[in-house]
Amino acid sequence: MPRVTVIGTGYLGLTHAVCLADLGHEVLAIDVDAEKVAKAANGEAPFFEPGLEPLLRKNLESGRLTFTMSFAEIADFGEVHFLCVGTPQGESGQADLSYVHAALDSLAPHLRAPSLIVGKSTVPVGTARRVMHRVQALAPGGRQVDLAWNPEFLREGFAVQDSLRPDRIVLGVTSDRAEALLRAVYATPLAAGIPLLVMDLETAELVKVAANAFLATKISFINAMAEICEASGADVIPLAEALGYDARIGRRYLSPGLGFGGGCLPKDVRAFRATAADLGVDSVVSLLTTVDAVNQGRRDRVVALARETAGGSVAGKRVAALGVAFKPNSDDIRDSASLAVCARLAAEGAIVSVHDPVAMPNAAKRYPELGYARSVSEVAQGADLVLHLTEWSDYQAIDPAALARVVARQVIIDTRCCLDAALWSDAGWSVHVLGRP
Repeated sequence: MPRVTVIGTGYLGLTHAVCLADLGHEVLAIDVDAEKVAKAANGEAPFFEPGLEPLLRKNLESGRLTFTMSFAEIADFGEVHFLCVGTPQGESGQADLSYVHAALDSLAPHLRAPSLIVGKSTVPVGTARRVMHRVQALAPGGRQVDLAWNPEFLREGFAVQDSLRPDRIVLGVTSDRAEALLRAVYATPLAAGIPLLVMDLETAELVKVAANAFLATKISFINAMAEICEASGADVIPLAEALGYDARIGRRYLSPGLGFGGGCLPKDVRAFRATAADLGVDSVVSLLTTVDAVNQGRRDRVVALARETAGGSVAGKRVAALGVAFKPNSDDIRDSASLAVCARLAAEGAIVSVHDPVAMPNAAKRYPELGYARSVSEVAQGADLVLHLTEWSDYQAIDPAALARVVARQVIIDTRCCLDAALWSDAGWSVHVLGRP
C-alpha cells in the first residue's frame, strides 16, 4: 500500500486526507498556513462538515494521519502526492492557478525518487499536461516523476460519504505505473464495486467541469420554468415532478428556488466559460452565459418580490432571514445566494436580521452590518417580512402559529419551495413561493 501525502488542507484537502487515512493509508498532509496545520493536528476542522471532525480525531489518534509544513518532508515520506489546493475565480472568470503552480514549484525540487503527483483541483483542460512538463523539468527525478488527474466530486454536507463511497472514480493517466498506483490507493472502494474510469489527462480534467456545468444547467432550467410558471399562473412543483419521471431527465436537482451558489458551481461554470472562449467554442460560451444569468436572476426576483410584499420599498422594514449558508449542512457562505439577497435588501434600507444554525460567524465577518440572532424566535421578533433562504430542516419544522405571535406582519417568502405552504396559510400567513400561484 503506497504512502500518500495531501497538499492543501482546505475543504477538499483535509477531507481527502482524513478519508484516505480512514481507508488504512499512512497520510502526511501539508499546508503553508501554520494556523490551519496547528488546528488540524489538534483535531479541529476549520469548517463545518458533518462527520469529518470525529473521523479526523480518530485517524490522528491511530497515527495514520499527520501534518507538516515541510515540502522536503512530504517528498521523502510519500510515493503518491495528491494536489488539493484552491483554484479561485480570477478577474475575468478564469481559474486562478497560482496556488497550483506554487505548490508544485515547492514540491518538485525535492522529488528525487520515482513518484506520482495526482491533481484533484478543478483546472482548465490542458493544465495537467503543461504542469507535468514543468514538474519533470524541476524535479531531480525527471521523468521518474509522473502526473495523473483524479477529479473530485464532493458535495458539501456529504463530503465524507462522497470520499469513502464515491459514485465513480475517474483517473486521467499517462502510464501503466500511474494507473497501478492509483488502483492500489483506491483498492478498498474498488473492491466494493465503485466504478473506475481510466482515460487521458484532458478528458479527466473535463469530467469535473462538464459535470458541474450540466448540473448548473439543470438547476437554471427548472428556475427558468419557475419564471414561466409565475408569468402564466402554472405551478412549478408538479411540473418538476412530472419532468422527473422521465428517465432521460430524472428528479434529482430539478428543484426550483433561489439558485445555486457556493465555492464550486458558480466558479466552475465561469471558468469553463472562459476556457471555452479561449478555445473558440462559442456554443459553450453562450450556453453557460445564459445559465449564469438565469441563476443570478433568481436573486433579483427575490429582492423584487420583497419590495412588492413591502408595498414598493423595503426601506425601514424589518426583514428576518432564515439561513445564510449557500446550502444546508454547511457553514460555507461563498457566493451564497441567501446572503447576497440579505446584503442587497440591507443596501436598500431594510433592517435585516439573520439566523443560521452554523454559518453566522462566517457571515458576520463578511457583513457585520447585518443583525445576527441566536434563535428563530429572536430573528423574527417584530419582523415585517420573513424570508426562507436556506433549506435547513430546522426551518421546515417551524410552527407557523407560534412564529406568528412574534412578528409584526405575517408575510413569508419561501425561496426554496420546501415549506408546507398550506400549513402556513392556515396559520394566517401570506405565503409567497417562487414559481407557484
